Amino acid sequence: MNIFRKFYCRAFQLVFKIAIPLLPYKQPKILQSVSDAARAMKGLRVKRAFIVTDAGVMSHGLCDGLTAALDELKIEYAIYDKTVPNPTVATVEDARAKYAAEGCDAIIAVGGGSPIDLAKAVGARVAKPKKSLNAMAGILRVGKKLPPLFAVPTTAGTGSETTLAAVITDDETHRKFSINDFPLIPRYAVLDYKLTLGLPKAITAQTGMDALTHAVEAYIGKSTTRDTRKKAISAVKLVHDNLKACYDNPDDETARKNMLYAAHYAGIAFTKSYVGYAHAVAHSLSGRYGLAHGLTCAVLLPVTLESYGKAAHKKLARLAREIGIATERDKPADAAKAFIDWTYEMNEYLGIPKGFDAIQILDIPKMAKFADKEGNPLYPVPKLFDAKQLEKLYYKVKL
Repeated sequence: MNIFRKFYCRAFQLVFKIAIPLLPYKQPKILQSVSDAARAMKGLRVKRAFIVTDAGVMSHGLCDGLTAALDELKIEYAIYDKTVPNPTVATVEDARAKYAAEGCDAIIAVGGGSPIDLAKAVGARVAKPKKSLNAMAGILRVGKKLPPLFAVPTTAGTGSETTLAAVITDDETHRKFSINDFPLIPRYAVLDYKLTLGLPKAITAQTGMDALTHAVEAYIGKSTTRDTRKKAISAVKLVHDNLKACYDNPDDETARKNMLYAAHYAGIAFTKSYVGYAHAVAHSLSGRYGLAHGLTCAVLLPVTLESYGKAAHKKLARLAREIGIATERDKPADAAKAFIDWTYEMNEYLGIPKGFDAIQILDIPKMAKFADKEGNPLYPVPKLFDAKQLEKLYYKVKL
């Protein structure tokens, strides 16, 4: 990256870091069950709730407790279960049309990151009906209060229940873009670990490594605060101590609860401190080839950390010491290598591949431009890369 663009990126990031205490960040009110969510809706005088979920969540009965609680309190509801992985603009518009036709006045998302992102985007379109989703891409382009928004995560990964972002895919270009604004932070989040019991191993692995990627990228960036560093460290420790247990025993209640909070803490951390190039490249890959977001993040995390070189050594060394795989006697470079090696080892243990054979060489320059546009100047990464430099990351994960 040339020196003038580097200066612009770092100046942009510095302004945002200085502004963090002044910006209207909020955290959702934590509820312990879907019954609590139904009671909160009753208190808000919600007449008809719009439940955003997917076919898998429905088939596993994970919405049954919510619909029963709404029935008991005589709150009507409509269900939208057509959410797809990596939700598209067309899906958002389809869901918004049903929201309007059903006369709903609140939104509750039940599922992983995709239903929650879809629910946020629907809320944004309800709030700003004359503004397209593409026009909302970027930072602070919603600017209007959404209908009451509830998030019920059924995976421990994205932390979407606490973030100000919704990631949507353009149907025509396959480009993923992010809408970032404070009204997108859910008003309520239901953290009920029982909804995550029995998750398939692949989903447990991918979403767990997604949470780790959020925490690590938030921690090693240049826009951290005391609180985001604390939350990120807590998340990394919880992943280290609990993800393998969840993977080995899908019904381990203690490990499931801890992983749910790992994802939540990581979400709080990256909402303020942002992520890095692992996410920028992962978004372009999942948007182009329909790959799961958590899977792409897991694969990209160690190779991206390696690419930062010594710019990330000090902070990665701290994380290595926090989880007990390095000591104060170890040099920063050695401790950082221990942490990166641990992420590789976690991927291998969890059955996550080293790369993707779907990647086509001719697609790489275009995807790298998408990643460059997403990451720069917003992401306060340890080391800045332009599109040409980002291309190297795609080659590292191409099988």
